[in-house]
Amino acid sequence: MWLPFLGLILGLAFGLLTDIQIPSAYENYLSIAVLAALDTIVGGIRANLQQVYDDKVFITGFFFNIALAIGLAFLGVHLGVDLYLAAIFAFGVRLFQNIAIIRRILIQKWEDRHVKKGEKTV
Repeated sequence: MWLPFLGLILGLAFGLLTDIQIPSAYENYLSIAVLAALDTIVGGIRANLQQVYDDKVFITGFFFNIALAIGLAFLGVHLGVDLYLAAIFAFGVRLFQNIAIIRRILIQKWEDRHVKKGEKTV
């Protein structure tokens, strides 16, 4: 469980301590890739809370979602259509759905824990 947090801290430190500039031509691609990555990470947290987490599904989903989002944006640029908006919409909706499910799971676990504590004190 500590490995993702270590990766997050190292990534943040690397991003803040270096002066890497992303060319403006790639900003849409990067934003979609980050959104797809966040969607996959939140989906992994949801799967872990539901006790159905699988490493293979998470890793393949992570890279596939990023590649799909970037591919849609790339295709859209060459067709002259803003297809990256479709990726933003799809991953955004999934992100909020997963967050809502995580919230419900945590509330249920919290309520279950308080019910058990109430039964022990009686």
